[in-house]
Amino acid sequence: MKIDDAAARLEALGSPTRLKIYRVLVRAGSVGMPVGRLQERLKIPASTLSHHVKALVSVGLITQVREGTTLVCHAEYDTMRGLVDFLVDECCVDENQCKETQTAA
Repeated sequence: MKIDDAAARLEALGSPTRLKIYRVLVRAGSVGMPVGRLQERLKIPASTLSHHVKALVSVGLITQVREGTTLVCHAEYDTMRGLVDFLVDECCVDENQCKETQTAA
């Protein structure tokens, strides 16, 4: 994942409202959740929800699919895993260097 993509996704999740939306959709699983149910569950106005969902869609964290007359939101698990992998990809790679520095001191 490119650093600009990771930064945009993290920025989108930096809003408490968007983070709540995303967590609800992650918990919903692969079936997703209709927008109306999402609105009821989070108790936020439709226009506010629409604004935040648009931000999450624009960075690829969620998708929306029309099923008849219902708009259903889905978390994009591959994107989420990619972001998490990006964050931990180089975890502790400098640890040996740090230990060597501490030992030499």
